[in-house]
Amino acid sequence: MKMLPLASAGHRLRVLCLGAHADDIEIGVGGTILGLIAAGVELEVFWCVMSATPERAAETRLAAAAFLEGAASATVEVCGFEDSYFPSQSREIKSFMLSLRDRVEPDVIFTHSRHDAHQDHRELNKLTMNIFRDHFVLEYEIPKWDGDITQRNAYVPLQPGVIDRKIDLLMAHFATQRSKDWFDADVFRGLARMRGMECRSPSLFAEAFTVRKMALV
Repeated sequence: MKMLPLASAGHRLRVLCLGAHADDIEIGVGGTILGLIAAGVELEVFWCVMSATPERAAETRLAAAAFLEGAASATVEVCGFEDSYFPSQSREIKSFMLSLRDRVEPDVIFTHSRHDAHQDHRELNKLTMNIFRDHFVLEYEIPKWDGDITQRNAYVPLQPGVIDRKIDLLMAHFATQRSKDWFDADVFRGLARMRGMECRSPSLFAEAFTVRKMALV
């Protein structure tokens, strides 16, 4: 399979990471971010979490700082939209994202999957695709009790040791989530192992995404 790198060592890559809730970005694309930084890519990251209580906002700011250590630049923004009610706040969230588009010009956007079982995740995906129409978008996945894991068509093989670092950071920074049965090291490792098998990752582990549209030159 031909590999198409997002960027090479020494090259600058501007990334917009969108998450509905604290820990979404870390779970969905944390390994990819860690791998790009470790590979020497000059990563410029705008990390935007749409909803978080004060306690969870503090968690995600510390987690983001850890995941983004070594990035060329990092901006973390945490919004106050109401958890679990994104569809009824669509107009307000869209207005915010329109202002975000005026401030950020990313090379790649990471956002939730269109078919995610969580209504907040689906709404953020819908608005991302509506507002950032001329951008390369990778839709990430979040394991959950609802059981919405599905087929993906893009993979990022993780470098050796990255899955361990990702899981260690998740467990260290999200104490509010550790009592939930889906927030578990075996769940995160198992999903990454399955995706690694699907793309024959040399390290055995990968993160998987959905790409709806891309241009090859």
